[in-house]
Amino acid sequence: MRNTLITGLLLAAAALATVLLGSWLDLETDQTALLGVASGAVVVLAAPAGQLGRSLGGYVLGLVLALIGFFVRAALLPDTSGGRAVYAMVVVLLCTVAALATRQRLALWSLLLGAASFAGAYEAAYNAAPPQVATTSISTLTTLALCAAMGFLAASLAAPRPERQNDAPPPPAPHAQDQTMENAQ
Repeated sequence: MRNTLITGLLLAAAALATVLLGSWLDLETDQTALLGVASGAVVVLAAPAGQLGRSLGGYVLGLVLALIGFFVRAALLPDTSGGRAVYAMVVVLLCTVAALATRQRLALWSLLLGAASFAGAYEAAYNAAPPQVATTSISTLTTLALCAAMGFLAASLAAPRPERQNDAPPPPAPHAQDQTMENAQ
């Protein structure tokens, strides 16, 4: 329970710092701060022991797949509910293919988290100006990356560390029969 409290307090401080820092530096992080900090924290908190790098890699690839999806959406799909549905389906399928292609080294959950984070952060900007996808998407991507990095850092400071395990297995215990034979010789 203590670890949850510390993690929550660090994440709250990270969200506050992200918004204030963004405001002072005119980075426009206020609308993506909570989404980014929370998703960055989930990458750390949900990662299986010893697989933090894989979880982060899946998250980043999910962001990129959603970004590619928006470019495809702007170029080929109509701006209708059907177009948005096809976009969502294509991005989920791309995430699934990536998870399968890596033999689950990049977990599906981390790919989907990255894709959903980018889609959630970018949808309003895309709807305001679909033809400007090249510039507005990169701006959103960098803002989201900063916010997610803050959450990742805060959660990393408080997350429990997996205990180190020796790579070599322990030697087998001697059997009673082996000891009897040694004593007889």
